[in-house]
Amino acid sequence: MNQQELANPELAGVTVVEDSGDISRSDVLLKGALAAGAVYGTFMVGPFVRQAFAAGSGSTDVDILNFALTLEYLESTFYKEAMTRAKASGELKSLIKLLAEDEKQHVDALTATIKSLGGKPVAEPKFNFEYSDTAGFLKLAQTFEDTGVSAYNGAGPMIKSKEVLGAAGSIVQIEARHAAAIRLQNKEEPAPEAFDPSLEEAQVLKAVKPFIA
Repeated sequence: MNQQELANPELAGVTVVEDSGDISRSDVLLKGALAAGAVYGTFMVGPFVRQAFAAGSGSTDVDILNFALTLEYLESTFYKEAMTRAKASGELKSLIKLLAEDEKQHVDALTATIKSLGGKPVAEPKFNFEYSDTAGFLKLAQTFEDTGVSAYNGAGPMIKSKEVLGAAGSIVQIEARHAAAIRLQNKEEPAPEAFDPSLEEAQVLKAVKPFIA
């Protein structure tokens, strides 16, 4: 993805509305990483996307898990709504149902893990997904899934607990399979690149501005 594409994310039609609370600088950067759709990759290339999480580098494992939970809320809500909104049929309809179930399980698992560590799960935001047909759904789905993999990649190197890292690794493997499945639905290569560029802080902030309330 080139510099121009980084400055014009595909997710300009997605609005994230916070229920309450202040948004920190690290939260803004994280939301940019989750929403810009600017980086992809595999779990081994975390250093290439670590910049998107740099502002939260002093975060605890609970903070990082809450970052992940925010994305899982987004994906879970997205696929749940898509079961009736995406106008899908056949294989795609079955895939959406499977992805919705997976993302709900990810939400439940992350919530339970955060509580087991003595933390408080972040509140679920309200989302607005602007698409009107199957093609629009698939475009957003690909952006969410590719970016979700990158979000876990970037967070992985900062997780302190081996147990938490293992849990995150098990989720990112499933997210990568989701991304490949959606790419195939879009008639694209399931893994188009071996490596991808990192995000500069200014690029993330510019990308996230249109859809953070």
